[in-house]
Amino acid sequence: MKLFNYLKGDKVIWVIMFILSLLSVLVVYSAVVTLAYKFKQGNAEFYLVKHFVTIALGFGIAYVFHKIKYTMFSKVAQIGFILSIPLLIYTLLKGVSAGEASRWIEIPGLGLTFQSSDIAKLMLLIYVARVLTTKAKELVDLRSVSKYLLLPVGLVCVLILPANFSTAALLFFNCMILMFVGGVKINILAKICGLCLVIGAILFSWVWLAPETFPSRRATTWKARIENYSKGDTESNYQSEQAKIAIASGVIGKGPGKSTQRAFLPQSSSDFIYAIIIEEYGLLTGFLILFLYMILLYRGIKIMRDNDKPFGGLVAIGLSFSLVFQALVNMAVAVNLFPVTGQPLPLVSMGGTSIWFSMIALGIILSVSRGSEDKDEERLETA
Repeated sequence: MKLFNYLKGDKVIWVIMFILSLLSVLVVYSAVVTLAYKFKQGNAEFYLVKHFVTIALGFGIAYVFHKIKYTMFSKVAQIGFILSIPLLIYTLLKGVSAGEASRWIEIPGLGLTFQSSDIAKLMLLIYVARVLTTKAKELVDLRSVSKYLLLPVGLVCVLILPANFSTAALLFFNCMILMFVGGVKINILAKICGLCLVIGAILFSWVWLAPETFPSRRATTWKARIENYSKGDTESNYQSEQAKIAIASGVIGKGPGKSTQRAFLPQSSSDFIYAIIIEEYGLLTGFLILFLYMILLYRGIKIMRDNDKPFGGLVAIGLSFSLVFQALVNMAVAVNLFPVTGQPLPLVSMGGTSIWFSMIALGIILSVSRGSEDKDEERLETA
């Protein structure tokens, strides 16, 4: 295809992006019917056009980022990480609230909102990759790892946690995986995990026994979600039960636009869109989506292996693992393996800035792979 002459980097990732985005447009158009009747007098085309434009702009953003030399992101992340701290603090104090959680910042005059945690997550992962590269010889004991990595990671996660526990937990886990891949010793990581388990047990006990005294207003919500998940009854676990009905009734697929559970399932176009996909397109399509994310992770590993610069490889595996692990959590919630977390399915769930930040992450991964391709071409020309 002539299109691939303009799209550099890993072609398989471009194909995955296109397939997931195409499926997203089809499923979102079906899933927003109830939302359209509630807010737009049944005009589902409004959400279709909005979502299509969001994805089209996302591809434009990914294209721009994949043309930037990936080494530039090392410098940007250092500044971006520092700026994300006051941004997260501002979100907690003055952010736009929804469901007792201040997660969004509104852009004055544009009417757009974005989650500051998306910026912080992206900057932190690249920052950790930078530190693992530039401070590799110093990261030999717990003290140095705590100073250069654990404190920055902990600070960002603590600032995200009050409004979005699942994002903070996933981000911390992603950073731990990146440290492991980056060569931090196993015994140091084991000590960090032990410390986290102790802190986690204390916080869990606090939330469970006295949620009203916890600094975050979300504590009661966290406790309720755990209780509802553990009970397993239909009344307490309404969202998961509706998702299971959608999956069970769509083993072979009802057909595009023929979902019935979209009328009963809250967040059918975002958090629980995976259940709608299986209901309309069948279980095989659900496995296909899982397979596509696994391929994305494999391509990230391959890019890391083929890149001769540690920073580029760590960025590629860090960002790809972050996207794939978020997708796995979303799918696990849909099939009732995890309590409700509120994590969208990357590139598929309806959203605005969340899609753009996913596209930025993929654009950076493609930039790393493009760098490897350029060097291969230089070697061939030299030969």
